[in-house]
Amino acid sequence: MRVVVFGATGMVGQGVLRECLLADDVREVLTVGRRPTGARDPKLRELTVADVGELDAVRAELTDVDACFYCLGVSSLGLDEAAYTRVSYDYPMAAARLFAQVSPQVSPQVTFVYVSGQGTDSSGQGRVMWARVKGRAENAIMDLLPNGYAARPGFIQPTYGAVSKTRWYRFGYAVTRPLFPVLRRLLPNQVTTTDGIGRAMVRVAREGSPVRVLGNRELR
Repeated sequence: MRVVVFGATGMVGQGVLRECLLADDVREVLTVGRRPTGARDPKLRELTVADVGELDAVRAELTDVDACFYCLGVSSLGLDEAAYTRVSYDYPMAAARLFAQVSPQVSPQVTFVYVSGQGTDSSGQGRVMWARVKGRAENAIMDLLPNGYAARPGFIQPTYGAVSKTRWYRFGYAVTRPLFPVLRRLLPNQVTTTDGIGRAMVRVAREGSPVRVLGNRELR
């Protein structure tokens, strides 16, 4: 498989990138983001773009793709709905529209997995801003792409050196790290890991999934 990872420098993206590079049936991993990942691997190619919402300049690089894992995201803390919508709706939709245009020509079965989160509002009309924005994005992607999926992880344990770019999240993970084993025993369907998410997404690319919205239980 040839796969594309958006947001490979984020915590979830780091886990997805790692599992893609480890997978024997992934022959090439192309990352797209505003900065390099710093990773080194013979399978890895990186595209650095100034604006993730403007992909026309790299369109040729994004053809002949089997799967796209969209892990780019931002915390909603301190953002109004317009700013959050740009990153969490406009950016992924730019990628989804591109694949909808190019994939029928070369790879009809392209898989697109959008990472949202537990609590996402499928109605797109709820009171929680981040949840309704991501719900609208999920719906639009699945309407546009026959093999579009939404991944909704719950509480994520960073593994194999994965680190959040958000300072408050890093602090929270540091404080709760000793509790991870307890949480995984008490709430097994609410807790996952960055490497576990990565393996689940690669498996969806290989085999598809009977459900298109993958909650924490399905990801596990």
